[in-house]
Amino acid sequence: MSTLNVGIVSISDRASGGVYKDEGIPALKGWLSQVVAAPALHFEERLIPDERDVIEKTLKELVDGHGCHLVLTTGGTGPAPRDVTPEATLAVADKEMPGFGEQMRAVSLKYVPTAILSRQVAVIRKQALIINLPGQPKAIKETLDGVFAAVPYCIDLIGGPYIETDPTRVKAFRPKSAVKSTP
Repeated sequence: MSTLNVGIVSISDRASGGVYKDEGIPALKGWLSQVVAAPALHFEERLIPDERDVIEKTLKELVDGHGCHLVLTTGGTGPAPRDVTPEATLAVADKEMPGFGEQMRAVSLKYVPTAILSRQVAVIRKQALIINLPGQPKAIKETLDGVFAAVPYCIDLIGGPYIETDPTRVKAFRPKSAVKSTP
């Protein structure tokens, strides 16, 4: 496979309503563009409100309809009544990947004590990894810096393309038996 299809979903009532400019999508695209060295990236972007049915429909569309290998969401993971991203993500899951949520909170706790309020989850749907991230660009970067090393191998295991990273940014971890040999 020569392309990594990535769904990027920013979940915010106010940004999707035009109250303020979305910063989640540019933060995710910028971070991935700097870290993923191969294959080529293709982005499917969505800016949607905090509505559980809209989130579920969007995640299904990105995986089932657009063949995304990786879907990153930003926003809607806190304890507020409108924060329903984890519930929507779990509703479309074939498998939960609890280690990602645990690690994302552990990483964030190094920066802010309120990280314990985060309800981020990660799941597998068909041949895609879906990860919920925080809403702020700084927190997106910190969280991805802390968990992305495991993403390429996870994508390998579920049948996606072989992802190579810029090791000066994030060094992808794979067991020696899973490392792609170079001619």
